[in-house]
Amino acid sequence: MHHRAVTAVLATAALLLTAGCSSGDGGPPDKAPGSSPGGPAGRSSSPEGRAEQAPPAKGSVEVLRTVGTDLRSPWGLAPLADGDLLVSSRDEATISRVDAETGETSELGEVPGVSPAGEGGLLGIALSPEYASDRMVYAYFTSASDNRVVRMLYDEKKPEGERLGAPDTVFRGIPKGVVHNGGRIAFGPDRMLYVGTGESGDTGLSQDEKSLGGKILRLTPEGEPAPGNPLPDSAVYSLGHRNVQGLAWDSRQRLFASEFGQNTWDELNAIEPGANYGWPEAEGMSDDDGFRSPVAQWSTDEASPSGIAYAQGSVWMAGLRGERLWRIPLKGTEASADPQAFLEGEYGRLRTVAAAGGDRLWLVTSNTDGRGDPGGEDDRILEVRVS
Repeated sequence: MHHRAVTAVLATAALLLTAGCSSGDGGPPDKAPGSSPGGPAGRSSSPEGRAEQAPPAKGSVEVLRTVGTDLRSPWGLAPLADGDLLVSSRDEATISRVDAETGETSELGEVPGVSPAGEGGLLGIALSPEYASDRMVYAYFTSASDNRVVRMLYDEKKPEGERLGAPDTVFRGIPKGVVHNGGRIAFGPDRMLYVGTGESGDTGLSQDEKSLGGKILRLTPEGEPAPGNPLPDSAVYSLGHRNVQGLAWDSRQRLFASEFGQNTWDELNAIEPGANYGWPEAEGMSDDDGFRSPVAQWSTDEASPSGIAYAQGSVWMAGLRGERLWRIPLKGTEASADPQAFLEGEYGRLRTVAAAGGDRLWLVTSNTDGRGDPGGEDDRILEVRVS
C-alpha cells in the first residue's frame, strides 16, 4: 500500500477512536492529540486548564556522582522503588542490580534465548505496572529468529545469579537484523507497554502497516494489541520509523520518541496514534503533509540518539556517536528554544537516560559496546542534576 493510503487509513482510524473512546477504556483520550490514554489514576499530573509555560531557554547539567562502574555493554535501565537500578547487558545477556548508594553490582541472572550480534542482544527492560505485587521484569531481546518481548519473575530470595525466573514470551515476530533492532520498551501512563522497533535494515518495512518493523507498538501487559490502537487487532501505534530507541512521556502524558537517521538527520518526534513519520521517504523535516516532521533534528555525528527522559520541562536525549546529552525545552509538542548540548566528549558514548525524580536523571554510558573507547571505570551510571 502506498504511504499516502496507509496514512489516510491510520489517520481516519485514529480520528474515529478519539471521537468515540474515553480514557477509561484504553483508547486515546479526548484531550490533546498525541497524549497517552489516561494516567495510573486516570488523570494527568498537570491540570488540563492550566496554560503551559516553556522552561528557560538555557539549562544546566551537573554530574553529582558515579553510581555504578565496570558494566559490560549496558543498554536498558529500570529504577526500582527503593532507588536501586536494574541494568541489562546487551552482549552478556544478563540483568544486574546496582545499589544506588554503594554502587555494588549483583547479577540477577542470564536471560536464556538471547543471540547477541551486531546491534542485537538483550536491550530494553521495564518493570511491570503491578511490580509491587507481581515482581515481573519485562525485557526486549534478539533471539535466533526475531526480536521479542518476554517477562520474568524477579525472586530476591534466590541465590545471586539465579534470581530471574524462566522467560515467558508475551510478544514475538519483530524483525531482526545485524542493525536497527530498536529495543526500547516502557509502560506508559495508561499502563500499556510501548515498544520501539527498527526496520532491521529493510527500509520497506517502515511503511508496511502489516509489518512490526520500523514502528512504535502498543500492547497490553499480556502482549495483546492494546484496546484503542489505530488499526483493529494490530499492535501498531505509529509507523514510518527507522530505528526507535527512546520513549518518554511529558507531564501531560504526551509521548516522545528518538530516532536514528541514516546519513543526514536524527530526530526527536512527538508521537500521535496512527501518524506516519516518513522513513524511508523522508528523513528529518518534510514538506509532505502525509508525514509528521520532528520536534527537532540533528546531524548524525552530533547525536545518534538512543534513550530519552523528561524532566524540568525538557526532553533529555542521550547521544551515542555525538557523545553528549541534549536538552530540548518544550512548550506543548514543540521545541520552545534551540536544543542545548552538555557533557560533550566527557564520558564518551551515552546510551540511556532515565528520570530519577525531580531534577535528577540517571545517565548510562556505552563505551564497551565495540564502538566506543572505554575508560578506566567504563561503562558507568551517573547521577546528574538538570535544569
